[in-house]
Amino acid sequence: MIFDLPFHVYEQKYKYKYLAIYHLLREAILNQLLPYGERLPSTRELGETYHVSRGIIVQVYDMLAAEGYIETRPGSGTYVSYYYREQQPQIEREAPIPLSRWGQRVNALPLRSRTENIEPKLSFQIGIPNTTHFPYKEWNRCYYQALKNSKEIATKQSRTFSTAGRANLREAISQYLARARGMKVEAEDIAIVSGSVQAIALLCQLLIDTGESVMVEEPGYVGNVRAIRACGGIPIPTEMDHEGMKIADFPAKLVFVTPSRQFPTGRVLSFSRRMELVQWAEEKQAVIIEDDYDSEFRYQGRPIEPLKILDQADRVVYMGTFSKTLFSHIRVGYIILPKWLREPFLKAKQIYDPHPSSLIEQQVIASFIHNGYYEKHLRKMRKIYDQNHLLLEQAIREHLADYFEPIHSDAGLHVFAWWKKSWEEYEQLIARCREQGIVWTDTSEYFQNQKQKAACFGFSHLTAEEVVQGMERIAQIIKTNQ
Repeated sequence: MIFDLPFHVYEQKYKYKYLAIYHLLREAILNQLLPYGERLPSTRELGETYHVSRGIIVQVYDMLAAEGYIETRPGSGTYVSYYYREQQPQIEREAPIPLSRWGQRVNALPLRSRTENIEPKLSFQIGIPNTTHFPYKEWNRCYYQALKNSKEIATKQSRTFSTAGRANLREAISQYLARARGMKVEAEDIAIVSGSVQAIALLCQLLIDTGESVMVEEPGYVGNVRAIRACGGIPIPTEMDHEGMKIADFPAKLVFVTPSRQFPTGRVLSFSRRMELVQWAEEKQAVIIEDDYDSEFRYQGRPIEPLKILDQADRVVYMGTFSKTLFSHIRVGYIILPKWLREPFLKAKQIYDPHPSSLIEQQVIASFIHNGYYEKHLRKMRKIYDQNHLLLEQAIREHLADYFEPIHSDAGLHVFAWWKKSWEEYEQLIARCREQGIVWTDTSEYFQNQKQKAACFGFSHLTAEEVVQGMERIAQIIKTNQ
């Protein structure tokens, strides 16, 4: 046979001759230049053709044979064994077996995506901590020490670490909560989770049966609603006013609430309503899930007292996270469990995490807290965030007063603002601003009943100049399109 494949092209592309010959033959087979059943030259013959040793061709043939492209027939020679099948048009086929009821409920939920077609020039999206002023030197010191000690993790069997998380991190959190929030919590009651969403999902699976009602805030965190629906529960939205969630004789045994700073409005649940909610839970033998997601950043007065402190009947589950105080990609949170729920929760968690995850990061955070770096960082960031918070509220009222009505809050990393005009005008403004590279967090998915238009403007990751310029730019876009 005439073996005139373009070896020189592959020889220029690959550093080693054996790789050049391998890819040459492989692509020739895939492109049917060497069809199924074609007899290949002997190793000596092919070596002479490409001016290489017989040993190189043997190595190439061995690689192709291992991947099923060729086969050697004793006493006969080497042949192409790859059978080319013409590409058939893709046909969407039904699943071979139906999804479980849980699978069907999950499949009905939207698939979340954060991909943007346009890279924003100025983003007011929420949940992005400021990293410019982060104490990297101290953090890296803790990280380096944790890496030096990583032999402990590498050599010990993972079963020596509890699924509840590293003991020193749970102890550090216990001591921090006592100092910062006045909470007397034992380290044994704390479990480390991969972000608050994992805790929410596990709690729903443990506490909700199909068809059961669960109270949620309106507007409120959509992650709660999705987790409830995935478990077959029925989320019942509860209205808000200036005192937070309206407490009533809830037809449910479970309620999700963000009392220290309601998400997304920023309202604080008043003390009288806190007492009403705790009393309701005691009387109805219900459970309260308290999500304390960003109340570390309170700019005026003392931190709001958590519901967990008022809980005398062990009916409040408290959740916290480090993704708002450290980095958004630090997926480490914690949950304070009532004693009756501690063992069931850990058993459920070990189904998903049979071996504890993020042990290095857990050690870093523990050292960061124990050495005082964490609280020092929080004190510094409160001052910076406070300035941006006031500037943003003032800029909205100064430049966008006819369009947005901001709700004042003394804490948090974003400003919630009601839209004053029509739905159509709001959608048009979002589109025009996005074209100009300005985005914010729309709150449409936070409403379950009557949809209302509002915006969340995050400011934590922006400079003071960017905050003001952003509001001025939105006002200019509105004016240009009037």
